[in-house]
Amino acid sequence: MSQKISIQNTQCPKTKPDQSNLGFGQYFSDHMFILDYSRELGWHDPRIIPYGPLEMDPSTMVFHYGQAIFEGLKAYKAKNGKIVLFRPDMNMKRINSSNERMSIPQIDEEFAVEAVKTVVGIDRDWIPTAPGTSLYIRPFIIATDPYLGVRASNTYKFMIILSPSGAYYPTGLNPVKILIENEFVRAVRGGTGFAKTPGNYAASLKSQEVAHDKGYVQVLWLDGVERKYIEEVGSMNVFFKIGDEVVTPSLDGSILPGITRNSVIHLLKHWGIKVSERKLTVQELYDAHADGKLVEAFGTGTAAVISPIGELTWDGKVIKLTGGKIGELSARLYDTITGIQNGVLKDEFNWMVEVK
Repeated sequence: MSQKISIQNTQCPKTKPDQSNLGFGQYFSDHMFILDYSRELGWHDPRIIPYGPLEMDPSTMVFHYGQAIFEGLKAYKAKNGKIVLFRPDMNMKRINSSNERMSIPQIDEEFAVEAVKTVVGIDRDWIPTAPGTSLYIRPFIIATDPYLGVRASNTYKFMIILSPSGAYYPTGLNPVKILIENEFVRAVRGGTGFAKTPGNYAASLKSQEVAHDKGYVQVLWLDGVERKYIEEVGSMNVFFKIGDEVVTPSLDGSILPGITRNSVIHLLKHWGIKVSERKLTVQELYDAHADGKLVEAFGTGTAAVISPIGELTWDGKVIKLTGGKIGELSARLYDTITGIQNGVLKDEFNWMVEVK
């Protein structure tokens, strides 16, 4: 796809928010990218326009049948002043994996990266520079046929919006408390757990509400069949350091293949640390803690990067880790990944992509 992106600049720029109080996903930049799809024309009419509401028919299929996918990545202003993205090609590959599962037409991955670069380049002044901040990028696709009936849509919109953001969790890098879910199920093999589709997140809300009411930041999900294998934490993949081995659940079709997860595995292998992708029962985890072998635990994801876990509760049984402080390995991974992203450390793996 080699279509030219048309650009309509805003005539009313917004006032930028205070960088010291951004929160996450609360503010949005001046522009957004839109690309339309129809069976007759394929993906067409790429354009960047002022950020604003969409006018849609009440029967638009995404409202009724949830046919949609989304992604998340970030732009950073590096130490040398350049604007960079972290592994955007991986996000676009995952978009197409999600598209395939949700019966949405494939996108041109290279063009999608160019679209991200273009809209970020236009709104480059929205990239915050305070420590721990970044410009969060949300590409998404929605079904747009005005039709009531269960089938795949014939039309779609691919959009990209931008949000200057701070830490995902209010606690920042302080270890979080996690409740291991025993009642609700998020995903099963053969379902949509590996796709980044809104329904997966809607299915998790009730459990998260219950956990929050009990004082927990997130939920750790178990498999939906035997209800004993660890899968992922809320919107993050999860890792455990057991003795000298780092263990993360294997990708068996019900877990999102995280880009930060992939990067962490790559770094651990590069450092010569044993890392295993395998099934891990919650009982094995608790046994390891009882034996003094569970050293630390952390979640990984685009939004939080590394989120250390300080406490786990399963069926009323509580275990605490690292004395309420970030673990040594969690800190090293966070410092390395964010250091590469911000240009403080050398990018040995060619993960960063410059926005001109």
